[in-house]
Amino acid sequence: MLKVAIASSDLTSSAQLLAGLEQTGLVSTVFQWTIPSDRIPDSAEEMPDVVFLDLAREPEPFFAFATQIRRMRPSLKLIACSAAVPPQPSMLLEAMRSGVQDFLGKPVQAESLKDLLTRIAQDLNTKEFPAQDKLIVVMGSKGGVGTTTVAVNLGVQLASFAHKRTVLLDFARPLGNVHLLLDLHPKFGIRDAMDNLERLDSHFLAGLLTKHKTKLEILGGTTQPEEWQNVNVGVLDRVVNVTQNVFDIVLLDMGSQFSTEWSTILRMARMILIVAEANVPSLWTLERRLLALKGFGIPQDRARIIINRWHKGDDEVLKSIQKDINRPIFASLPNDFRKASQAVNLGTPIQENHNNNLSSRYRQIAGQLAGIDAVVTEKKSPLSGLFSFPTKK
Repeated sequence: MLKVAIASSDLTSSAQLLAGLEQTGLVSTVFQWTIPSDRIPDSAEEMPDVVFLDLAREPEPFFAFATQIRRMRPSLKLIACSAAVPPQPSMLLEAMRSGVQDFLGKPVQAESLKDLLTRIAQDLNTKEFPAQDKLIVVMGSKGGVGTTTVAVNLGVQLASFAHKRTVLLDFARPLGNVHLLLDLHPKFGIRDAMDNLERLDSHFLAGLLTKHKTKLEILGGTTQPEEWQNVNVGVLDRVVNVTQNVFDIVLLDMGSQFSTEWSTILRMARMILIVAEANVPSLWTLERRLLALKGFGIPQDRARIIINRWHKGDDEVLKSIQKDINRPIFASLPNDFRKASQAVNLGTPIQENHNNNLSSRYRQIAGQLAGIDAVVTEKKSPLSGLFSFPTKK
């Protein structure tokens, strides 16, 4: 992860650059310095890895500032952003003298910015894909298996029991239902994020989120099916990257959709929870989902299977499917129709009764995902694969 600074005299231009940096998913910290008045850090240890000079019409103060900070840390990467690209020979010479190593045209293009930071990260031996530490995708093997119910209740337990700052992104198609299960009324959602992508940074994102009383925050989904016609799935990863700058855990409800255009987001995830039921259509589709993920180049151990609405009579079937797919079941959620149905209809998470088998199981899974222990006293499923995978902390 890179520490980056923006040196600018234009708040609008600086905000656009900040949004682009946070959307790359390659930066951990972004300092914002004002030219010409800001003080520089007192020591080289406090300096960022990269400084972007957001050049104004008169670039001389920026180059003077660059010369000053480069004396403190000669290995500092200096990038100039200018509306005049390629620069005039006189500007180019002055930039080179001050230590500038590259020029980007304004407005800065997202792909150019990501390519540049990727090269710098590789040069500095910095971890390139931090998304694998925070993003957990929840998808259904097919429609109707309870994917959103699982995503919502895991999110609530991660926020309330595990005390992790958690956001749930409602990317399900054609409509998002996360808000219904939490009895929330979001004013903004995914469409607003995509319509304002050029200024989507952590500050702007905060205004789009809706907070539940359990401290879980959500980015609402679409409320009209046709809204997805104007959402470019190929750049949704930028929204995910911005959330990772703010939250400990990013849950993404993907619903039952599945296509190659989602491969970028799926490869970013440190874990993909596939929700299925112990019936032929669901398990048949599950096998094909696992094969498709393998085709996307996703390591096998990132995909974890959760069996929803489990009861004892399913064990023989599940033992057979574990043998067929050559991997264990990650977790099972007991079939408590009354409790689950009541929670969905009232818009309340399954957490009030801590002695309830279903709420305890959600708490146990959340503890596993967060890397903490959850004491559960009820009898577990005899499935040998329950919670058998290690989780990054």
